[in-house]
Amino acid sequence: MTDQTVILFDRNGDPQTGLQPWEPIAADNLVSGSPLHNGHTCFSTSGERLTAGVWDAPAHVERRGAYAVDEFMLLLEGSLGIENEDGSRQTFHAGEACFIPKGAVLQWQQSEYLRKFWVIHDNPESQAATAGLQAMLVDPSAALTPVTGLEQASFASDIPQMGLLDLYQDADAKFHVGVWDCSPMKRIPTTIERSELMHILEGSGSITNADGVVFEFKAGDTFLVPVGMGYQWQNHEYVKKLFCSYTP
Repeated sequence: MTDQTVILFDRNGDPQTGLQPWEPIAADNLVSGSPLHNGHTCFSTSGERLTAGVWDAPAHVERRGAYAVDEFMLLLEGSLGIENEDGSRQTFHAGEACFIPKGAVLQWQQSEYLRKFWVIHDNPESQAATAGLQAMLVDPSAALTPVTGLEQASFASDIPQMGLLDLYQDADAKFHVGVWDCSPMKRIPTTIERSELMHILEGSGSITNADGVVFEFKAGDTFLVPVGMGYQWQNHEYVKKLFCSYTP
């Protein structure tokens, strides 16, 4: 059986067909602006518990309400304004990553064209986020906590130095968003137990699947590793990344 492979995200969507028109945004969900939007789904799990892809839309403002899903976004073009339940307002810009937790009460205020990579965690059985949570920036400059308890048996190199900021996890502790960094290292071959989107901020390295297929990554790349894939990570230099992951 052929092993799965790393999925590299392309800002233009499918290499053959690009972004395709999606069903227009329902009129009763809009305050103003265009109902038109386009997208391409790069990855989807069974039952669409986790989906990920590329999306764009012209300026529009949606009605205030509770966000129905957990969503991670990496903005590629344009900007996004969010007005939170308490009236505070946040603006996220191209090049930034942000996150909206399920249950957060807010208004989507998009004043210009926007294109983004997205990951949606949609589990109807999971609890909504704690009241008062808001949209948040996934800040690459935030302080990371050193990871302890690493064991030599997990590495084909010396034990590295790792840092982690687990910015958000859902009530079931299955969906995570955060920032991670690591000194040079090489893991032993294993099978990844989660689906994880990664956006590389610094450094480079490779991921090898069980078939020996090598995926080389570098700063600026965005890609997803699907659950169950053979997985051997190696980086010859310091690497820092944003991530969101879902463990079934």
